[in-house]
Amino acid sequence: MDVTTLYHRWLAELWNGELDRLGETARTIVTDDFVGHWPKQPRLAQGPDQLADIVRQGRRLVEGSVFELVVGPVPHGELVAARWRGRGRYEGEPVTFHGHDLLRVDGDRFAEYWVIAEDPTA
Repeated sequence: MDVTTLYHRWLAELWNGELDRLGETARTIVTDDFVGHWPKQPRLAQGPDQLADIVRQGRRLVEGSVFELVVGPVPHGELVAARWRGRGRYEGEPVTFHGHDLLRVDGDRFAEYWVIAEDPTA
């Protein structure tokens, strides 16, 4: 599987997928030793199960959240970058927020992730 297809799965199946299947989904998209970095929280997610928990928490925070690709994915060697937009409702009010992903692939799954995103609750 090429890295752009893998990124499309990342967005469609993990960030927009069924909440009760996130653990199973994450195990097919990221490596067992996956590490996810968020601003001011390096190594926040370690492994697919922690990643699934973080995605689940974020999606529950923004009710009805939907993520869509804005730019990319742009592959470069073992890396892929993309810009996305999230939409949903926070405390009953509609919100739109944006972010950038950078992921490193290892074999047929992602092994490392860096994200910079706006805070939808701000």
